[in-house]
Amino acid sequence: MRGLGTIINTIAVIIGSGIGLFFKNGMKQKMQHILMQACGVAVIFIGITGTLQGMITMHNGKIETKGTMLLIFSLVIGSFIGQMLDIEKWLDGLGEKIKSAVRVKEDNQFVEGFVNTSLIICIGAMAIVGSIQDGLKGDYSMLIAKSILDFVIVLVFASTHGLGVMFSAIAIFMYEGSITFLTVFIGPFLGNTLIENMSFVGSALILCVGINIALGKKFNVGNMLPALLIPGVYELISNFIK
Repeated sequence: MRGLGTIINTIAVIIGSGIGLFFKNGMKQKMQHILMQACGVAVIFIGITGTLQGMITMHNGKIETKGTMLLIFSLVIGSFIGQMLDIEKWLDGLGEKIKSAVRVKEDNQFVEGFVNTSLIICIGAMAIVGSIQDGLKGDYSMLIAKSILDFVIVLVFASTHGLGVMFSAIAIFMYEGSITFLTVFIGPFLGNTLIENMSFVGSALILCVGINIALGKKFNVGNMLPALLIPGVYELISNFIK
């Protein structure tokens, strides 16, 4: 059944968040802080691994790199577009609207929890490739693996950031669901190269999110999201030139 992976991932986020909220009041501030740092380090290495997998190849027994210029152009052009659109402001606004709707105005960490968690569980190779596989073949095995990882992440985040984390389930449902739905129709026209390029650019953004979690906000990752679209434009231009 196509789309089942998205449903499983969404449920995992809701349950993990619920458990994290249960432990919130019983967890000391120092424990919350160290768990956030640990989670940030884990996300950093997930981002590094995904990026290197897309950029490093073996040729005649030698390590070579590829996609360096694509990564640079994707991040620079994508960030420029995102800053012009001010996507992060829109995400913060969405978080504030949800916060008001559920009447938790006193929760100062609601928006931060919603935005940061949404970025972490949505961006990256597993979300993109897993949703595409689900849409193409009905193979949701990668999204199940991602669900386990997300379960742990949101459990920790909910214990430190509160209710906002649970509402990231909306973001994951819309994001992965949309990719799966679109892939059903356009998937046969997507090449493996494009999928790989989108994945490693997404992993680079995950690295930035991890740094934000571990060290405090250093990158406006929301405004960098259009970088995920640049590999598609690059592919179109390359095919046109050929």
